[in-house]
Amino acid sequence: MNTHSSRFILLMHCPDQKGIIASVTNFIHQRNGNIVYIDQYVDRSQETFYMRIVIEGKIKTIDFQAFKSHFASELGTSFQLKCSFYQEEKLPKMAVFVSKYDHCLYDILTQQRSGKLKCEIPFIISNHIDLEGIAKQFNIPFYHIPVTKENKKSAEEKQLEILNQHDVDFIVLARYMQIVSSKLIDLYPSKIINIHHSFLPAFPGAKPYHSAFNRGVKIIGATSHYVTEELDAGPIIEQDISRVSHEHEVVDLINKGQDLERMVLLRGLKLHCDRKIMVYNNKTVVFN
Repeated sequence: MNTHSSRFILLMHCPDQKGIIASVTNFIHQRNGNIVYIDQYVDRSQETFYMRIVIEGKIKTIDFQAFKSHFASELGTSFQLKCSFYQEEKLPKMAVFVSKYDHCLYDILTQQRSGKLKCEIPFIISNHIDLEGIAKQFNIPFYHIPVTKENKKSAEEKQLEILNQHDVDFIVLARYMQIVSSKLIDLYPSKIINIHHSFLPAFPGAKPYHSAFNRGVKIIGATSHYVTEELDAGPIIEQDISRVSHEHEVVDLINKGQDLERMVLLRGLKLHCDRKIMVYNNKTVVFN
């Protein structure tokens, strides 16, 4: 097997202690790896050390596996390391779940096609037929799986079958207007990304922008986060806001809100695909 220049990413955390950085960098140097990025963070309250490293070198696939194994045996136990390794050239497979809103979907598909969102999109799943035309425009398989109170379990089984068939790495809920079950969340821990307006929980329900307008809010926002069983309470990845005033109508709030939703969701997806996020205690460490 021919060698080629390759990069892989190491994400790790462990109890904070002396000698971690020196031991890790020496391990990489001894195997002819070149560190092209390194960043670390210490959570003083939890006494926990976090680090992200990008390593470049002439590495075979088999060497990558050996590197992980030796890293775990030589450093993992002594430092109580918890590590994730990713080959940069191996793009994650992202399943897209949608309903009727298209603003997030268009951004995701155009950014992925241009190479700015570094992932594969094997399919789109929707509980409505409305956005099938967009999937056809981008030549992506579209699965229409209606969801009702009566068929929710069987619908989920169909979703899981498709996810397994395509060996999906993570899921984005691109304005998917259904609550996903604990079964799906357990199968994809910290691997389901959702977007919602930042009025929650002050303005829940089907028309949050109307409720916010009636209260005369001065800012609106959006939040992308990982999905947990507690609705909209998972680890936050990205947020942004826009100021509004009494001069704005409900339609202005909706338009501004949708712009924020698509931008914040896309930023969150890029961070996840670039392996720049670590989740801990329902919070995130997001590296630059």
